[in-house]
Amino acid sequence: MTAFEVLSVTEPENRKIVFASKNGGKIKELKALLEGMDVNLFSLYDYPDAPDIIEDGGTFLENALKKARVISEYTGGTVIADDSGLEVDYLKGAPGIHSARYSGAGATDKRNIRKLLAELENVPTEKRGVAFRCALVLYRPDGTFEAFEGKLEGRIATEQAGSEGFGYDPVFIVSEYGKTVAQLDPETKNRISHRAVAFAKLKKSLQK
Repeated sequence: MTAFEVLSVTEPENRKIVFASKNGGKIKELKALLEGMDVNLFSLYDYPDAPDIIEDGGTFLENALKKARVISEYTGGTVIADDSGLEVDYLKGAPGIHSARYSGAGATDKRNIRKLLAELENVPTEKRGVAFRCALVLYRPDGTFEAFEGKLEGRIATEQAGSEGFGYDPVFIVSEYGKTVAQLDPETKNRISHRAVAFAKLKKSLQK
């Protein structure tokens, strides 16, 4: 039995953490990042009747905190929630908190990327700076919480490359490697990404 084998949502509370997400890519990343710890990780897939949450905060942290609080109140347990996105220098920080729905209603990764590349058409390399940002919250049933942040800087490519990852990964070039995040192996991504940085801080807190 692994630390992440789903047994039951009635798992002892001191070993159970709910990740307030239905994003398969994020869930996979978090499982890898927490591997070896004596916790059982659940997601919103294990709580199909959990309330939908309108992310109407003005910052990544406000959105993450709202998700964590609502799901903790619903499950009665400890919850991890994150909000993350892309901030492009040339677009004055856009799409920011709207990254997931950048291309409008029914947004998909492909449509979001297509819109982003169109917005940056003919923009020179030196003006294509970008940062991935992540705000992460660990929320406890008593209402106390801890917040962590992570950041990864790079530039936006002129075309997609790579098949790993999700979201904007195929067009986010990590300068240190000269590759898009989608071209990096999972081990490297899980060490340097904005979520990896935030989750590493969370992991240290959990180990205490």
